[in-house]
Amino acid sequence: MLAAADWALLAVAVACQGLRALGLLLAGPLRPDHPFIRWAASVAQATLAAFVVLAVAAPSGALAAIPWAARLAGAGAAMAVLAATDRILAALLAGLACTLAAWALLG
Repeated sequence: MLAAADWALLAVAVACQGLRALGLLLAGPLRPDHPFIRWAASVAQATLAAFVVLAVAAPSGALAAIPWAARLAGAGAAMAVLAATDRILAALLAGLACTLAAWALLG
């Protein structure tokens, strides 16, 4: 049986995929700066941000073994690299490297 968090993740994934499909249907007739398109993008970004905050602040599973300070350092490094480079892969790798380095230092 799935835990409540798993059901929540599944519901959000289905909702995001629904918004994505709707966005693809509307992509032709609507401009990228149309209010509906901006709203859908904002909802998707907010949902992702909520799950990132949840993963850092109150993780479960294997991530819970990583100290809070290491998770916070990794998130901060990822945000800094993303702000500086606007490259998601670079930010992901920097965040992961910083998390692992902080975890090694903190024991």
